[in-house]
Amino acid sequence: MLDPQLKDRTVLVTGANNPHGIGAAIARAFAAQGASVFLHYFRPEGPGVSGEAAEGPGQAFYRSQQKKSAEEVLQSIRDSGVPAHAFEADLSDPAAIPVLFEEAERTVGPVGILVNNAAHWEGDTFVPAGAELANRLDELWTDRPRSITGCGFDRLFAVNVRAAVLLMAEFARRRIARGARWGRIVNISTGGAECFPSEVSYGAGKYALESYTRSAACELRKFGITVNAISLGPVQTGWITPELEREVLPSIPLGRIGAPDDVADVVVFLASHQARWVTGQKFFVGGGREM
Repeated sequence: MLDPQLKDRTVLVTGANNPHGIGAAIARAFAAQGASVFLHYFRPEGPGVSGEAAEGPGQAFYRSQQKKSAEEVLQSIRDSGVPAHAFEADLSDPAAIPVLFEEAERTVGPVGILVNNAAHWEGDTFVPAGAELANRLDELWTDRPRSITGCGFDRLFAVNVRAAVLLMAEFARRRIARGARWGRIVNISTGGAECFPSEVSYGAGKYALESYTRSAACELRKFGITVNAISLGPVQTGWITPELEREVLPSIPLGRIGAPDDVADVVVFLASHQARWVTGQKFFVGGGREM
């Protein structure tokens, strides 16, 4: 049997309060390997965000899951017998980054694995309001993508790029200060990073994160820290409606949309001993969609 050598390691997973989400699945997968888990989460506020349950997958249901605390996910991890703690923080505030690590060290120990999963999402487009959108998939969104604005752009890049980069920098600083010679960083990106019509700022931010991933892998190699990214196809975290699923399925060679566990298993691999000679890479996890 392969030994990933993750027992008693400590992992920080951002964006892990949605019980149906990728962050929660990643946290549970590490717990199953005996790792201590620190969950970051943030509950957004604003129009269209509710804690009430919605019927069936879709944006309303997805937002209701985002509004939950991390207690349900946290308890499922503690039931597996490993140390776990959760902490809420708005990653758009740079001051939250060191606080997150301090809280992790206080409750579960020095972080040896960082998973940048948290992301802010909103659709935006260069197409003016009222003009026809580009393709059939755009018509399936509950909310039409908005024309690009400075406010939306700033929020997307503050969370999806700046926060992830500052988390990597803080992680590296603390590992190096301790004289540690081992560390793992896994960043979650998207298959639309290179070109993402109707989600142009979201895609561009993830593309930037992929570049930071490669630079960090190059610079941190001498400290035993590997840095990799996972590019995602369509994963059901509560947002894919049956209609959208039918539209997307023909483009996926393996014949199904993804599940959070499909992603979590790859993240665990990249943190494992078996991936010790893998760094600076982007792995597409999407059922062969970009084959």
